[in-house]
Amino acid sequence: MALRTLGKEETLAMRSRLIGQSCRLFYSDDPVKIVRARGQYLYDENNQRYLDCISNVHHVGHCHPSITKAAAAQMDLLNTNTRFLHDNIVVYAERLAAALPEKLGVFYFVNSGSEANDLALRLAQQYTQHKDVIVLDHAYHGHLMSLIDISPYKFRKLAGQKDWVHVAPLPDTYRGKYREDHPNPGQAYADTVKDLIGEVHMKGRKICAFFAESLPSVGGQIVLPRGYSAKVAEYVRSAGGVFVADEVQTGFGRVGSHFWGFQLQGEDFCPDIVTLGKPMGNGHPLACVATTAEIAGAFTANSVEYFNTTSRPRTLNWKRKTSKVFSANLWYIS
Repeated sequence: MALRTLGKEETLAMRSRLIGQSCRLFYSDDPVKIVRARGQYLYDENNQRYLDCISNVHHVGHCHPSITKAAAAQMDLLNTNTRFLHDNIVVYAERLAAALPEKLGVFYFVNSGSEANDLALRLAQQYTQHKDVIVLDHAYHGHLMSLIDISPYKFRKLAGQKDWVHVAPLPDTYRGKYREDHPNPGQAYADTVKDLIGEVHMKGRKICAFFAESLPSVGGQIVLPRGYSAKVAEYVRSAGGVFVADEVQTGFGRVGSHFWGFQLQGEDFCPDIVTLGKPMGNGHPLACVATTAEIAGAFTANSVEYFNTTSRPRTLNWKRKTSKVFSANLWYIS
């Protein structure tokens, strides 16, 4: 049954009455009512076209015909979860493995970047048996409670900073303490993390992870200074922790010169856990955690099953079928 068409004012009134007010609208003084999209454009109810510079998910454009066709075909064939044996999940995992450093060869598929980051936190805590996490100032890692706790961008407006969360300075060479004219800003900012680890140890606490976006987005699209991540990883691993790279917003070629944001730090640098999201599904609910066999093994050892409903073969299949599309748009960029 087709949905009835509403006038803009009726839609706005119903939204005000039925949808939580914390779910805010863009341009709230006079919201744009979007009724369709194609490629890089959005269209309102009057067929006015807008160049979409604000959506941060649709990596190959809205309603890409190859993706919508493959998704419809798969939904007409099979819709199930990851606990059934099926080709698509392993074939897609193999493709991801080929695009990542060799040690990141075990995958968990989930349905959002928030789920991916929550699972990454669980993996890190299970593997290290430690609790404390170091994050960057202004960071945002998702809207689950576990992630608000490690997101200064959010927790400062809410319950505040937990005692197991430690905030390192944002390594901003434009506005920060150590700028481009510093002889080695990467080392200088990494040393602030080293000092923070020392403070944590002085309190009798232990480091679980350093958790950061490869290119801090909410923090201002900050390109981390060269050498920063490698030195931080060295310090964190020496303290018994792991390095988690949040690529939910930056992965799959979005940084332009490389396929993954963490590669901006040099080809020799490799995180222990990487989370993937938004561009991975082009607007569909698909995200992922990539990690090492050793970390995955520690997670398996806790005897608690992990499965996910939405990251099922239906979703994975259209990614497989559109591999040529993603190759054209991403691999040639990298």
